[in-house]
This record gives sequence, structure tokens and C-alpha cells, in this order.
Amino acid sequence: MSEPAAVANTTTNASLKAGSNLERLLAAGEFVVTGEIGPPKGCDAEVVRHKAELLKGYVDAANITDNQTAIVRMSSIATGLIVQQAGIEPIIQMTCRDRNRLAMQSDILGAAALGMKNVLCLSGDHQSFGNHPGAKNVHDLDSMQLIRMFQEMRDKGVFQCGEEISGGGPRLFIGAAANPFGDPIPIRPLRLKKKAIAGADFIQTQLIYDMDTFRAFMKRAVELGVPETTRILAGVGPLKSAGAARYMRDKVPGMKVPDAIVARMDNAVKDIPADDKKARAAAWRAEGIKLCIEQIRELREIPGVAGVHIMAIEWEEAVKPIAEGAGLLPRPKVS
Repeated sequence: MSEPAAVANTTTNASLKAGSNLERLLAAGEFVVTGEIGPPKGCDAEVVRHKAELLKGYVDAANITDNQTAIVRMSSIATGLIVQQAGIEPIIQMTCRDRNRLAMQSDILGAAALGMKNVLCLSGDHQSFGNHPGAKNVHDLDSMQLIRMFQEMRDKGVFQCGEEISGGGPRLFIGAAANPFGDPIPIRPLRLKKKAIAGADFIQTQLIYDMDTFRAFMKRAVELGVPETTRILAGVGPLKSAGAARYMRDKVPGMKVPDAIVARMDNAVKDIPADDKKARAAAWRAEGIKLCIEQIRELREIPGVAGVHIMAIEWEEAVKPIAEGAGLLPRPKVS
């Protein structure tokens, strides 16, 4: 497999919806790489800058999570501005859990005014999992309606109520999430198609460890014509330990981690004494990165996959060796 070239490509401005780097690369047919930056539980901008430096040059854009796991963090838009100033294009996440339609439209106008062009529309983790379990969720709109609202703001230049937006709508490249492994599995490609129809320009999937199930999901997605209008980025993430793999397999709804993956992580430390915690942690992490690299190489061969979304939250250092090992460097440029 050839490595991605760093030569400049060109795209037609008239065909672009937002003109973001992410959109340009996808329009040029490049295999894209996105990462993820979790805002801090505080207001120290240096924490964000440090994370951005760890990803710079290794991803084409980075998701800025929105109160992930329902825990209060620095806002995704403020964090996105810091990341943008650090030289990485942000993908602003926006959840239906925390905002009504007024706030979401207001926030996206603000993000666009600050030069942000990518948005990811999500339902959001339930507040009972976070640090304010008594908080009231909003869910004025669901994620499908959020996609449509932003699409109409962009393409029709109107607010959700039908009123015209002064000066025209924000230029947005609209994303959504998909979980190929949630029950019932057979309807997942159909739900994906609905998000494409609603106006999603790109999709980022749940973490993938079960390749057989994901291949079947993509086969059906291709049959439904989803990749013809909506680019699909496959979600990957390096495992930190056998315990993490086992927890995701047994405790996390909507996740499928094959027993073979758990066994592989167990075997990575079989010759290391149980009391040598430092050596075991290093061996687990090395194996997790190796596995992630293998998965990316496999995903690149699946029809309809337009890129990968590397989720290494609080382990941003892992992105560089993953990108290098998977032959994803240097990242291509577009003009």
C-alpha cells in the first residue's frame, strides 16, 4: 500500500459547502485522519495548547468534545478557538443534551464568526454518567433534527423558525456519529442513511474492534449509497490495557470487543511479573498501538471508508506513532 502523498491537490471552490481543510481533503479523494481533543476540567489554555501540539502534523482536523461523558469542561467553542490558533482545524462537537434550539443556533453562529467550519452533531451522554447527575437534560431537538437545522441554516440561510439569517447562513461542514454495533444491529445502516438524508456531510463511527461486524455494516452502507453523499470515517482507538479491553467488552453498551482482542492484550504481559506495573503498562500500551495500526491498515481496504477518526483521549502522545506506523504520514495538503 502506498503512503499518502504530501503534494498539493486542488478542489473547486464552487463545489465546497464550507471550504474547511477536512472537506477539501475528502473532496480531493484523500484518506483523511481526524483526532480528538478533550477540553480540560478548568480554564487553563496551556493544557489545550499542549494537546494540540501533540496532534499537529498528524491529523487533518481534531474533534473538540462537548462536556464528554456529561462532565463539565471548558466549552468546545472556546477550546476550538485555542486549537485553531495553535494550527489545527477544529471540529466542534455540539450535543442536544445541554442546549435548546435557540442556544445551538446562537453558538454555531458564534463558532462560524470565529472561523470554525466543521461541526459534529451528537445526542450527548446521559447526565447520570457525569459529575452533575441531577442536572436536567434538554433534548429540545434530537441529533437528526440538529443536522437538518444546521443544513437549512447553511443552504437556505434561515433559522429553524424560518426567519432569514442576516447576511446569510454560516458555512458549515456537518458531521454526525454512527454506531455500527448498537442493538438492533441490522437497523444501523438504515439509521446512517437517515442521517445522510438529513444533511450529514461526514460520519465518524464508534470505536471499531469487531471488523467482521463493521465490514457487514459498510457493505450495507455502500448498497444504500451512503458514501456517495456522506464520507464515512472509521473510529479507532489504542487500548491502554487488558482491563480496558475487558471493561469495554463487558460493561459498555453498544461496544463489541471480540474475546480474541482481550486475549491478545492479556498475552502482551504474560511474561512480565504482576508486580512490575510499569513494565506491564508499557507492554500493554505498545500492543494497543500495534493493534490500532493493524486495524487502520485493514480499514483502508474496506470499500466506502474515507478515513479514520483516532480517539486517544488523554493519550494524545499515541497519535504520532499510530499515524507513522499506519503509513499515514506526511499528511497531504490541498489548495
